[in-house]
Amino acid sequence: MSTPVHALPLAALRERTSEKWREYPADVLPLFVAETDFPLAPAITRALERAVATGDTGYVASRTPLPGAYAGFARRRFDWTPDPARMRSTADVSMGIVEILRRVTAPGDGVIVMPPVYPPFYDLVEEAGAVIERVPLRDTGTAWEIDLDGVDAALEDGARAVLLCSPHNPTGTVHSAASLAALAELAAAHGAAVVSDEIHAPLAQPGTGFTPFLAISDAAREVGYAVVSASKAFNLAGLKCALMVTASDGPTGVVRSLPVEVEWRTGQFGLLAAVAAFGEESDEWLDGLLTTLDENRRLLTDLLAENLPGAHYRIPDAGYLAWIDMTDLGWGENPAKRILREARVALHYGPAFGAEGAGHVRLNFGTSPEVLTDAVMRIAALRGA
Repeated sequence: MSTPVHALPLAALRERTSEKWREYPADVLPLFVAETDFPLAPAITRALERAVATGDTGYVASRTPLPGAYAGFARRRFDWTPDPARMRSTADVSMGIVEILRRVTAPGDGVIVMPPVYPPFYDLVEEAGAVIERVPLRDTGTAWEIDLDGVDAALEDGARAVLLCSPHNPTGTVHSAASLAALAELAAAHGAAVVSDEIHAPLAQPGTGFTPFLAISDAAREVGYAVVSASKAFNLAGLKCALMVTASDGPTGVVRSLPVEVEWRTGQFGLLAAVAAFGEESDEWLDGLLTTLDENRRLLTDLLAENLPGAHYRIPDAGYLAWIDMTDLGWGENPAKRILREARVALHYGPAFGAEGAGHVRLNFGTSPEVLTDAVMRIAALRGA
């Protein structure tokens, strides 16, 4: 097991000026937005310090080492080697999704999303000029699965694209290779595209069997687009850098047709940080982070079982986000409101993820065991209030 990465002290974290630490007063424990509480990987710190020291703050170059760095990362972590020539960068995953959807759908076309899902997906589809087609994940009682029959029906009704979250946010589900292969076959049969948001992929726990969508099958390569970033695993969201990845001539042509400005929106610091993050020198740090998150996801299981037994939670396969069902506690459709008001813990509102989020909250456990424990104990105290 790798050496865990330790979160910074709470006092130091409160010196940060990002959304997580400025949205609420200092008496609130912020576990809502997907930022983590860990120091940067040393290679990233060195890359940014070097850029500041040399004034390397200009425009992103037309040729960069980022595609090659990601290809190496994918080979080491996923046993997959995408072609760097089939990638283009942009500012973030959301921008990449919108720009691709604009090319693969016409105004008014349906785009399938699988709620409960990352709330901005709904806005991104609308921004692209398309219409949401909801095909909720199936809850088997022990796991969440893609509803392939529902996807098939929506495609039969005219949906032109699938917006896939893989690994899934907020459930942390790593979709099986078999279900992804079946999804690709359905899309190919209906002439639809699959846009796969794989921002949480570097955070898949060892042994989960995560497979990038474009590595699944020939059908996936023909219909698929992946949008990837180092931002979630390495806490780089503010630096603005993502990659649009393709694996066959059709999708590659679509991405190459995007205006040059889409690529120029990439942040220079984001690109430099991503190259460092995807490099081999950051592998040990990432392994340590995964060890820490594994410990925290299991700690949360124990804390809820012992102190808040009415809350139901399945250990996620990937990431640092916990999807918690609080329906049995009787705290209403949006329990995060009461938790913020009375326990002074900020969690993401469940209903924002879709109708399936009623009675749920999303909790970010990318923090220290002490903060996580304090948060759960504050929430548990509401049971007697």
